[in-house]
Amino acid sequence: MKVVLFGATGMIGQAVLRQCLLDPEVTAVLSVARRTTGKSGPKLRELVVDDFTDFSPIANELIGYDACFFCLGVSSAGMSEADYTRVTHDVAVAAGRALLDRNPNLTFVFVSGAGADGTERGRTMWARVKGRAENAILAMPFKASYVMRPAAIKPVHGERSRATVTRIGYAAFGWLLPIVKVLYPRGVTTTERLGLAMLELVKHGTSKRVLESGDIDELGRQAELEPS
Repeated sequence: MKVVLFGATGMIGQAVLRQCLLDPEVTAVLSVARRTTGKSGPKLRELVVDDFTDFSPIANELIGYDACFFCLGVSSAGMSEADYTRVTHDVAVAAGRALLDRNPNLTFVFVSGAGADGTERGRTMWARVKGRAENAILAMPFKASYVMRPAAIKPVHGERSRATVTRIGYAAFGWLLPIVKVLYPRGVTTTERLGLAMLELVKHGTSKRVLESGDIDELGRQAELEPS
């Protein structure tokens, strides 16, 4: 299996990259990002890209892949809807179209977030935009496409968010995650289970195209139990 990974330097992307490099069924990983991951290995190749709305300069590098894990994301804090749409919706759509043109049998997994609004009509700006991006990806005629909506995520292998506010939040309140897991089991998963769940979607698929936090955690848990 050959994988394209967008957003490998973020917390979720770091986790997915780790699982891809560990998985013997994954033979190659192409990281497309604005900076290098700092990782190396025989499976990993990196493309540093400045313009994420136009992938034509790297079009020939996007041929022959089986899966795409799209893990790019930013906070909407302080952003207008137009700016957040450009970063969240337009980039995902540009990546999807570039890959679809060259890999019609590809499985596309889009990481969204808990609370995303698939109706695109809610009052919350970020949720509307995320929902619009989800719908755009799901409408593309890939072999398969899935949306993942994680809620609280516990880093377990040293993954760190690049966003300062998020890092501060984990430092201050990360100790609460085990308690939240007990009180609300479906609301918390780990970075490892999230990465495992994404690979499971490509390998075996699932009847649900939109996976909420509990679905992600259960799929990852099942993957943990599978014999290696």
